[in-house]
Amino acid sequence: MALRCWRWWPWSSWTRTWLPPSRSTQNFGQHFSTQEQAPQICVVGSGPAGFYTAQHLLKHSRAHVDIYEKQLVPFGLVRFGVAPDHPEVKNVINTFTQTARSDRCAFHGNVEVGKDVTVQELRDAYHAVVLSYGAEDHQALDIPGEELPGVFSARAFVGWYNGLPENRELAPDLSCDTAVILGQGNVALDVARILLTPPEHLEVLLLCQKTDITEAALGALRQSRVKTVWIVGRRGPLQVAFTIKELREMIQLPGTRPMLDPADFLGLQDRIKEAARPRRRLMELLLRTATEKPGVEEAARRASASRAWGLRFFRSPQQVLPSPDGQRAAGIRLAVTRLEGIGEATRAVPTGDVEDLPCGLILSSIGYKSRPIDPSVPFDPKLGVIPNMEGRVVDVPGLYCSGWVRRGPTGVITTTMTDSFLTGQILLQDLKAGLLPSGPRPGSAAIRALLDSRGVWCVSFSDWEKLDAEEVSRGQASGKPREKLLDPQEMLRLLGH
Repeated sequence: MALRCWRWWPWSSWTRTWLPPSRSTQNFGQHFSTQEQAPQICVVGSGPAGFYTAQHLLKHSRAHVDIYEKQLVPFGLVRFGVAPDHPEVKNVINTFTQTARSDRCAFHGNVEVGKDVTVQELRDAYHAVVLSYGAEDHQALDIPGEELPGVFSARAFVGWYNGLPENRELAPDLSCDTAVILGQGNVALDVARILLTPPEHLEVLLLCQKTDITEAALGALRQSRVKTVWIVGRRGPLQVAFTIKELREMIQLPGTRPMLDPADFLGLQDRIKEAARPRRRLMELLLRTATEKPGVEEAARRASASRAWGLRFFRSPQQVLPSPDGQRAAGIRLAVTRLEGIGEATRAVPTGDVEDLPCGLILSSIGYKSRPIDPSVPFDPKLGVIPNMEGRVVDVPGLYCSGWVRRGPTGVITTTMTDSFLTGQILLQDLKAGLLPSGPRPGSAAIRALLDSRGVWCVSFSDWEKLDAEEVSRGQASGKPREKLLDPQEMLRLLGH
């Protein structure tokens, strides 16, 4: 479906976009007569994909939307994935809150679909089901030594400093001098920035109430001895996956200096001339940083920096090297690579040479991946997505998907917004065409009865608002916007359960 049918106001940001109702999408669901029940639609997942899907359905139909979430709290990667020094990105939570407060929307937290309730049970209870549960796993390195202490997925590390309950006890050892991050996307740069941010800068963020990093992570980072971070990629500068905003933040990070080898950028100037503007601007910034002599002020800043970061290209992880006693990671062996193919088909192949890079902390940031949710739902394990056509799950009428589980873990929140609106649009087209059940469906009444019989206690949005108030209250004591609750059992106790 062509994206030109979407109109964006020039002044709008992704936190306040407007989708004009077209003739094809306006008032979907109105073919249900006033005597008939409003369409009952279920969304699984309360991250950006789930909320944007619900937002579109509520705006363009009179459907009732129930959102089911495995965590006790809503908002997915906006809460648990966005870097804690990027509070402006989390403003979209205000929009999601307004959606959740609609009298035609209900949030049901602490419900794991596929375990507490099956997808088939949801399909029996609703006119349509949308799977928007994201990518909650990470790509494994699949190399010897990956299991050694000191090796973590970047996803788990991000979850640790962002207060994801399952990662609250990660306790990474930051007593080493050098860390290596495998992967060159935005998550890798986020992690590098958090590792290298000087403690005094963290304190400034606290004073300005601009970080909701957990107290445990803040304490560990204050004591961190990490001075150097290498960000390693299998391919070259032209193939980096991070964006210019994240790169600029790294270059300007107080107390740090970049380490880029000019030899990695030879001949790049001519090759980027035909690149799309965002990629060209990114490459130009990399080129300037790597090859141009800094001005007097910048040179002085770099000379006084006590911490450093660098990009290592054409290197692929081969083995985690153990310490002499074999008890933890002490380095990583990298295969030197070269590129074969052109364009999108470019791939890294080993040259036969290797190099060892000493380090005490290794973070794998080579990608997130979705998991299959239920045996009744088709899943492509190679691509890590639910097979679909424009959001319609293949061969399962009435079942849809949006977000990362639809297209893979790529893009930013605006990408997910567009993707989710499209899935909502397709669903409402099917509803209008009579392709979904038209008779009454019990919706949440049936599912809540099932969950009650199975001893599952649902968390409502008003319950979340009580937890939210508690987090804000605890944060005020330390000058933070909030202090996140980390223990699900404590959360349940606070709610009287």
